[in-house]
Amino acid sequence: MKLTGKEKVSYGLGAVGKDMVYMLSASYVLYYYQDILGVNAVAMGIILMAARVFDAFNDPIMGVLVAKTRTKWGKFRPWLLIGTLLNAVVLFLMFTAPPALNGGGLVAYAAVIYILWGVTYTMMDIPYWSMIPAFTQGGKEREGLTTLARSCAGVGSAIITIVTMICVAALGQRKRAALLAANGLTEMPEEGSALRQVIERGIEREGFIWFSLIVAVLFVVFILTTCLNIKEKSTVDIEAPSVGQMFKALLQNDQAMTVVVAIVLINSSIYITSNLVIYFFKYDFGGEGWRDAYTLFNTFGGGIQILAMMLLFPLLRKFLSALHIFYVSFGMAILGYVTLLVLAFTNMSNVYLLFIPGFFIFAANGMLSVLTTVFLANTVDYGELKNHRRDESVIFSMQTFVVKLASGVAALIASICLGVFHISQDTEAAVDNAIAPSSAVGLRMTMTVIPVIGLLIAVFYFHKKYQLTEEKVEEIAQKLRAGRE
Repeated sequence: MKLTGKEKVSYGLGAVGKDMVYMLSASYVLYYYQDILGVNAVAMGIILMAARVFDAFNDPIMGVLVAKTRTKWGKFRPWLLIGTLLNAVVLFLMFTAPPALNGGGLVAYAAVIYILWGVTYTMMDIPYWSMIPAFTQGGKEREGLTTLARSCAGVGSAIITIVTMICVAALGQRKRAALLAANGLTEMPEEGSALRQVIERGIEREGFIWFSLIVAVLFVVFILTTCLNIKEKSTVDIEAPSVGQMFKALLQNDQAMTVVVAIVLINSSIYITSNLVIYFFKYDFGGEGWRDAYTLFNTFGGGIQILAMMLLFPLLRKFLSALHIFYVSFGMAILGYVTLLVLAFTNMSNVYLLFIPGFFIFAANGMLSVLTTVFLANTVDYGELKNHRRDESVIFSMQTFVVKLASGVAALIASICLGVFHISQDTEAAVDNAIAPSSAVGLRMTMTVIPVIGLLIAVFYFHKKYQLTEEKVEEIAQKLRAGRE
């Protein structure tokens, strides 16, 4: 029985909500704690990376728990709903650090809350993606739903990319009035003054509190819609495997491991840039209007990412195989980074020039996120044929882990960049929204050259190891159907 329009829309809404949450954490937690609250950048990088090491143990265990679950609501939806409710609460707490905390107390709070965020996100993310093979048939239906879900996830990410700083500034205006009154002022101090920087950080701190609350509520509403309207249709009722069996099955699925490694490299490369781009606009592009330039760039990029998923990918799919589009996307991303590096050293007088590299990077990111999920879903069938069991929960738990691992690696690299090149709200340069020339060079190289290196390694590794062409996937599907009959 084919999926209904209601089921597709409901599943897509869930992707919008969960990626709004993920992007808010992945792109702004470092900025919030380092630039607004003053936590040491390297300390934050270590916290974010340590949380990912913890996930190495937590995520596969969560995959096992999902696989063992048997309820009248299915094995995915209970975890999806519970994880969402808990994660929404933790997200709010993440951006509501108690004002009384400072120094070591603030570092400890950031560490505990971020690890809890990762655990609760895993609780809902693994069952969400694991549902795809469980209620779709292979081939076009699965690829179509995966494309839709990834496109909707891209919409969620783009929404956060576009509106976060706008909403934070607007929602913090009440705090602005209080801070001005506390300092005996009726209007903002002059641009570049230390007091203005303090007031702006206070506004942003208040804005993040309210914005995170809004995102958390929307997240719960969207996932609840998914849980109410999606039912598992084709999950094979088999005996739940042990932890040892699950790890063995995963390690024996060489194609799943290939996709997992590629996802780590791709996402690490892209997240390095997404972590540093706000610093690039604030301290390198600089000036009083840096927020407007940053928002304009993100609005353009978010729109391009959505269009790439919803229009460009389906258009290219009419003429090219998924693998060919995959390699085209790599070329676009690398071209975008090289162009961005050239522009950063030659002409940054106009933000519209940055739209050129932005187009290639955001479009490539959109298509790569769709394709990696399609490829990972295909490895579920491959694993069933090879290992004689459907390990969707374990395989998709690896996707959850590696995406978070990538964000941790990227945050660590970004934080080292901020520390080594002295890009912080504590520097004298930051008061003037500018940094030393050497710091600007380091920032530009970190957010362009390192991602290019990561993408090149990813494409060469994937090309050598991945074997599941469209013909191979269809052949596997036919064998599985014949075996079930």
